[in-house]
Amino acid sequence: QVQLVESGGGLVQAGGSLRLSCLASGRNFSAYAMGWFRQGLGKERDFVAAISWSGRSPYVARSVRGRFTISRDNTKNTVYLQMHSLKPEDTAVYYCASPQLSRTLGGMTWQEYDYWGQGTQVTVSS
Repeated sequence: QVQLVESGGGLVQAGGSLRLSCLASGRNFSAYAMGWFRQGLGKERDFVAAISWSGRSPYVARSVRGRFTISRDNTKNTVYLQMHSLKPEDTAVYYCASPQLSRTLGGMTWQEYDYWGQGTQVTVSS
């Protein structure tokens, strides 16, 4: 079965950086789009970034544009979220996700994704 495992979260001071990783298994990783979402305490799950199956169409939410970058390494079955200039409002549990359909661009709503990791906590202190 498809499994997604996030890592790389932690506690960082405002202005710092983190790189999240999501290791996928259970199917041909290179054929599927990947996305990152986050959910703060008491908040809805929000889109952060997505990358198409080909890797040619990465995009990030407006709220993190210029600070966050999504990338993928198909040789390692891993998608990354590089985060710079972190702010306290970036504090959340970060989830990676993947759709059931292959060869898509990757959506911006959680309903477009079928497989989810367990999440990794990112805490940014002021």
